Amino acid sequence: MASTSANPRSCTAASRPYLPLAARADVLVFQTDPLVDDLEVTGPIEVRLWVATTAADTDFTAKLIDLYPPSAAYPHGYALNLTDSIIRLRYRAGDPPSPLPPGQITEVTITLYPTSNLFVAGHRIRLDISSSNHPRFDINPNTGEPPGTQRRHVIADSTVFHDTQRASHVILPTVPCPADPLTPRAR
Repeated sequence: MASTSANPRSCTAASRPYLPLAARADVLVFQTDPLVDDLEVTGPIEVRLWVATTAADTDFTAKLIDLYPPSAAYPHGYALNLTDSIIRLRYRAGDPPSPLPPGQITEVTITLYPTSNLFVAGHRIRLDISSSNHPRFDINPNTGEPPGTQRRHVIADSTVFHDTQRASHVILPTVPCPADPLTPRAR
């Protein structure tokens, strides 16, 4: 494994070509067109997904990102991670765990940490969905066995639905922006 201090062009625990996470096949990326007007998002964020999986258990993660347009400093743009969270499927209804039969479709809610961000005109709002965010969150072996007892890992083939009957979506608490940015907002 390369060390970032020994070689400034390397990345610890990664290998070339060092693609962004959004380029991975196991990350679903949803993003708006460039915003025409500023948009303030302040408060808790909810992501509601309709999902199914082949595993006895798996995780679903969500990240809300402010996607900056290309600039001289960042010719490919910049993805600013604002907030994220995770849900372990067997705890979708709380404790005690409730396994979901493989292939069964269910709705889950991922509550992301509250945030406050002004998405500036020209930026995009992006939502990344995946089933892992390691090392930030612990790895799920997908076996459904009690934590710390599993001795194997299973690959989960998961599906996120976003059709008219199962409309996966994000709920953003927006705050109206004043016409004049120098005018204080009434709260």
